[in-house]
Amino acid sequence: MLVLAFDTATPAVTAALHDGDRVLAESTTVDARRHGELLVPTIERVLNEARVRLRDVTDIVAGTGPGPYTGLRVGLMTAQGLGTALGLSRVHGLCTLDAVAYGSRLETPFLVATDARRKEVFWARYTDMRTRVEGPFVDKPVDVPVEGLPVAGPDLYPGILGETVAPPYPLAGFLAALAAERLAAGQPLDEPRPIYLRRPDAVEPKAPKRVTA
Repeated sequence: MLVLAFDTATPAVTAALHDGDRVLAESTTVDARRHGELLVPTIERVLNEARVRLRDVTDIVAGTGPGPYTGLRVGLMTAQGLGTALGLSRVHGLCTLDAVAYGSRLETPFLVATDARRKEVFWARYTDMRTRVEGPFVDKPVDVPVEGLPVAGPDLYPGILGETVAPPYPLAGFLAALAAERLAAGQPLDEPRPIYLRRPDAVEPKAPKRVTA
């Protein structure tokens, strides 16, 4: 098993390679404006560090969000493009919030929250690092039912969401490790389709107004 995993649903452009036992290589750059520019070089860096050829990859896993439309699309389109180029049928998706949860290593109830922009957050509830029981949703921070639980993810609204625990981003090493664990156990992964919880900001322009003499 050689799992290539990456995520672009948050400001972190992150990729990792996992052999079924451990993370062989991982690279992350935090830059919310350069997902399209950074992802492929990040993947190449990981493959080179692990001394693995792309054609030897057995599974591709992309974070499915939720996340802002443009960044999220970069990762999923790259996954589908690589899968097509390699003739690889094992192209999977995995919820971005699940990667953050897995990286928290928490075994008691907690939330994961990431930045949804527009003064909102994407969030989900977990009973432990592997088990999501509610969400994902998008809400204003004051409407997230924190109820005193720790919150994994970036420190966005400390006066509202309360105690924040690591990791701040869905690092691809966690995404790859969780995917490898599920694949080894014969558990199905998601389709590589985006989790959009609201409409994109971009809209088609309206027809121009008629101008009469």
